[in-house]
Amino acid sequence: MKLLEAKNFEKSYGEHKVLKDISISVEENTVVSILGPSGSGKSTFLRCACMLEKLDGGELVYCGEKAVSSENGKAVYASKGNIRKIKEYFSLVFQNFNLFPHYTVLKNLMDAPVCVQKRDKAEVEMECMELLKKMGLEDKANVFPSQLSGGQQQRVAIARALAMKPKILFFDEPTSALDPEITAEILQILKELAAEKMTMVIVTHEINFAKNVSDYIVFMDGGVVVEEGTPSEVIDHPKQERTKAFLTKLSK
Repeated sequence: MKLLEAKNFEKSYGEHKVLKDISISVEENTVVSILGPSGSGKSTFLRCACMLEKLDGGELVYCGEKAVSSENGKAVYASKGNIRKIKEYFSLVFQNFNLFPHYTVLKNLMDAPVCVQKRDKAEVEMECMELLKKMGLEDKANVFPSQLSGGQQQRVAIARALAMKPKILFFDEPTSALDPEITAEILQILKELAAEKMTMVIVTHEINFAKNVSDYIVFMDGGVVVEEGTPSEVIDHPKQERTKAFLTKLSK
């Protein structure tokens, strides 16, 4: 089953066209990694897919429900009520964590499930403590984000995203702000989630990780999809010169 269908995405900032007719679909229980140089449109694609940025054109469908339709070449968004419902299908883990500084770790996790999803507070607390345990942070439930290391904050951000019970989890370069040792910790958590068949879309520069964990790779450059396929097809045997040049540069 397709959880996400992004069709013919178009996005410009003024005269600068950032996304040019991009289409990406994501099947349930798969990991899709999006690779590409800085400025290729990867993060913009993610932000448009998560409806943090408005599309100029294209369609966006989650679990068969249309969030964005294309009418006369323009992107037309569904009603606020429908968008609110569709947003429950996914969670996004931000590059810079985006934790609420004035909330404890536990309250960061519990806030949206209780206030947005109107779930039972006691049940949510129990689930959130389990998530913190899974992340090795059960002893940090009552501290504030400023008292945590970058790696711990990222693990809290992942737990917070999982607390919403999304069908699909987006990551925007989850290790870019972290040192190599902590990067390895976070990548291990993502590997474990992949093993549990969590559907994920990951914008990353970690080529080896993408190769080992992904079911599908999308290589973007200049606002277009240059090449896509299995890790073997895109990373081991790229067909396009732009893909080859990018991978060669990264491996040096």
